[in-house]
Amino acid sequence: MRTFFPSDSCKESQLNAINPQSWLQVERGKLSKLSSSHTNSSSIESFIKVPEPPILPFFKPIDYVEVLAQIHEEMESCSPQERSTLYLLQFQIFRGLGETKLMRRSLRSAWQRAGTVHEKLVFGAWLRYEKQGEELIADLLATCNKCAQEFGPVDVSQLQVEVNGCSKETVVMNGDKSLKNVNFKIGDEIIVCDRQKIASLSAPFHAMLNGYFTESSSQDIDLSENNISPLGMRTIGEFSITGSLSEVHPDLLLEILVFSNKFCCERLKDACDRKLASLVCTKDDAVEFMEYAIEQNSPVLAASCLQVFLHELPDCLNDERVVEIFSHADRQQRSIMVGQASFSLYCLLSEVAMNLDPRSDKTVCFLEQLIESAETDREKLLAFHQLGCVRLLRKEYDEAEGLFEKAVSLGHVYSIAGLARLGYIKGHKLCSYEKLSSVISSVNPLGWMYQERSLYCEGDKRSEDLEKATELDPTLTYPYMYRAASLMMKQNVQAALAEINRVLGFKLALECMELRFCLYLAIEDYKAAIRDVQAILTLSPDYRMFEGRVAASHLRTLVREHVGSWTTADCWMQLYDRWSSVDDIGSLSVIYQMLESGGAKGVLYFRQSLLLLRLNCPDAAMRSLELARRHASSEHERLVYEGWILYDTGHCEEGLRKAEESIKISRSFEAFFLKAYALADSGLDSSCSSTVISLLENALKCPSDNLRKGQALNNLGSVLVDCGKLDSAADCYINALKIRHTRAHQGLARVHFLKNDKATAYVEMTNLIEKAKNNASAYEKRSEYCDRDLTKADLEMVTRIDPLRVYPYRYRAAVLMDSRKEKEAIAELSRAIAFKADLHLLHLRAAFHEHVGDVLAALRDCRAALSVDPNHQEMLELRSRVNSHEP
Repeated sequence: MRTFFPSDSCKESQLNAINPQSWLQVERGKLSKLSSSHTNSSSIESFIKVPEPPILPFFKPIDYVEVLAQIHEEMESCSPQERSTLYLLQFQIFRGLGETKLMRRSLRSAWQRAGTVHEKLVFGAWLRYEKQGEELIADLLATCNKCAQEFGPVDVSQLQVEVNGCSKETVVMNGDKSLKNVNFKIGDEIIVCDRQKIASLSAPFHAMLNGYFTESSSQDIDLSENNISPLGMRTIGEFSITGSLSEVHPDLLLEILVFSNKFCCERLKDACDRKLASLVCTKDDAVEFMEYAIEQNSPVLAASCLQVFLHELPDCLNDERVVEIFSHADRQQRSIMVGQASFSLYCLLSEVAMNLDPRSDKTVCFLEQLIESAETDREKLLAFHQLGCVRLLRKEYDEAEGLFEKAVSLGHVYSIAGLARLGYIKGHKLCSYEKLSSVISSVNPLGWMYQERSLYCEGDKRSEDLEKATELDPTLTYPYMYRAASLMMKQNVQAALAEINRVLGFKLALECMELRFCLYLAIEDYKAAIRDVQAILTLSPDYRMFEGRVAASHLRTLVREHVGSWTTADCWMQLYDRWSSVDDIGSLSVIYQMLESGGAKGVLYFRQSLLLLRLNCPDAAMRSLELARRHASSEHERLVYEGWILYDTGHCEEGLRKAEESIKISRSFEAFFLKAYALADSGLDSSCSSTVISLLENALKCPSDNLRKGQALNNLGSVLVDCGKLDSAADCYINALKIRHTRAHQGLARVHFLKNDKATAYVEMTNLIEKAKNNASAYEKRSEYCDRDLTKADLEMVTRIDPLRVYPYRYRAAVLMDSRKEKEAIAELSRAIAFKADLHLLHLRAAFHEHVGDVLAALRDCRAALSVDPNHQEMLELRSRVNSHEP
């Protein structure tokens, strides 16, 4: 789900307040003033609110690794027609894990391996919907003579329709053999047709003209009562001879279509079906023709209409005519409209409808259709759970309860959270607590179970459950928010801020940013508050705070009155300071203010995009890059931004071409930097390395500010290290540090290490840790330059700062394995795998399972890992090896 699924399901909370490296080798590859004397718990409570976590409409199996492995195994033996549906289920699992990149890859795989035209239509439309706003990429690729296939239309004429026509070889059983023609009378007109050619159109015509009916010996036959016009009959006569339909008006085609259905003229019907399909251009066309397509069982026409509807998602769902078509189709009508891809279609429509308004009637209708379309247990439990979530939002509690119960009966344990929430709403708090306790005691517990149970208890029990939730799944934001708000209620300001900063250190969640903004307002730290709200607006320009009641932009205007103004020079100094201290959120805020003040917007939007990429916000980064392109001050600058857009979307060669075009117009820092960056990424052999070095040296000769020059020096140092030129690399890093490019400490540390000066490397990384606001990666890198005890301490710090970084788990597991503590080693990996689907974690655990002889567990992890990356060579080799041991 691309948008926040709001929670209205429950009353507001009380707050409303050894050598491990050997193992690691296996996977290398305006506001009321709140003065301090009046800052009490009731005034804070008035605007610091933590809504309860929503019941998410996602497929969340207890053991996602097991389910991924099952799906992968099924893919190995399923028919081509089943494969796309399995990729859709894989997509649903990754969505429940919040793995956006893996979700898109699964969708793309479903589209690429679609076995039918209907699947190609649905998954192509889904990819296009997921990539809304990325049409620019297709346009840029077109300028490089390359096509973005998923944005293109599908040729529905490829749809295979079984045509059971009468053989052209006809046998006269009882008719008058001397009658060569037949005269069809329609009103006052006579249409002369070739008798046997008409007879060959269908079995009914053959029986009429050659069988035991009186018409078989009649020259003249009256068809006036059969709703066919003289022109229509002439066209049919011509078709019987030529086998094709020439230029025919759509109204006439519809008339002939109805006639061909009545007389079972399959070839004629198919020709009409395909001809009409080619005429569907607009949504209005599609609405009109879809009715005929369904009534006349015309699948090609229906597919053409469907393609138009899906191409206009999400806007077409604001048209009640379109919603009516999708909402009230029965099983047969769905089959005509979308063949065997009904479940996939309604998954897509439900997704779009929930993003528009999860409480809407159309969302309910589409989910009901999804239930009707579901065939397997996994499909059914997903559909029941999703409709249960929507019924819960609509406060249709009895209906929601029945749906959640059905999902649970099919094995979806997460739906018990829905049942518990409903029990709480109905006043059965203890029952809800016991329900979750039963789940926790009967399965391998997950973070969401403790988070949900915490809602049904108080005091220490709640705190314990929330701590356990964070331990099991640190990605859950509610526990941090609750604890921060609780501490603020106790007027423990610094502890509250420290708690919310824990999660913001590795997960830039808007709801957490909003809470921190509120905390800063409460203590009247308006500078910090303006920083956060400006960062929020950078990430989501239309964001609304306080449960959607107030636009963040309005709050920014009010807070701005309490903060002094900066000149342009002040802004650049502030940006320089924040960039140098690796304060990415602070840097975002400064750039937001600079953009409001005017200036070179193209350059500023580009800097913004770099920060957003560093913060792992690729969608927001792409939006900033597109704004940079739109505000470029020259053609050569625009070409650079286009090159970055292409490079960041995986089109490296085309990105390089844009850089070269820009250099031909003007030799600029950014053009040379882009070319060097893209070339270095494409493959760094010795000849390529020298070219990259030359390009970066050319970039450094061009005008630019120290922020960018520091990056170029850092990159140049990195290439020089790879080429073994350590002294030259050290000079680059030292020069970068002179202009306060703080990250150069890491490169310089590497040089010292390669010169066998581990102690100096450690000191260099310590300098980086002390200067950088975001320093998890620095601790991780420093761990390589110290003894085992210090390494262990650094990696424990990494996990505390950013529990999503996987290397510390792998290292600790490897140490345990070398100490022959196999169970503990596997458990260390498993605690990270529980909340992060990571190839390297799965790979290492598979290797451990193989080592201890647990072939089935190893094979399971191999299959799950290949669901994450199907082409990982070492993983493929490990699976092959494990397969050979399978009993």
